[in-house]
Amino acid sequence: MAADMMALLVADVFEAAGALRRLGERTARAAGLTQARWQVLSVASATPVTVAQAARRLGVSRQNIQRVANDLAASGHAAFAANPDHKGSPLLTLTPLGQEALALVTARAAAAHRELLTGLAEDDLVRTRSFLRGLLTELDRQEDQDSAAPVR
Repeated sequence: MAADMMALLVADVFEAAGALRRLGERTARAAGLTQARWQVLSVASATPVTVAQAARRLGVSRQNIQRVANDLAASGHAAFAANPDHKGSPLLTLTPLGQEALALVTARAAAAHRELLTGLAEDDLVRTRSFLRGLLTELDRQEDQDSAAPVR
């Protein structure tokens, strides 16, 4: 029974992820961005990052982030700066245009989230997030265990 419920939960999480991605695309479009560009701007907003660092934080390939970072630089939303720690890995930084676009899309996302929450109980949100964080911790533990196991 619990395994069946877990299968249903996984299906629901994937469905919710798809719906949230579509919402993210609509939200980002208002600032002239894609969701991928929004995510990369967000990662580089607090402190400049290398493409590899951004890829690790977002859990995607370095090549994918390189393409998005190049697009952001070409559109004037980001720039590459010299990296004193590694000459071959420049740092991605936000330009004023990128900071403005990120602020706009972040504000629009906050409004969209407030709208979503009008039909949901806050304590359900807190419990659901707590459960998902626990699930992610367990998934990470299993992934670490699997990667440490000898290859046969």
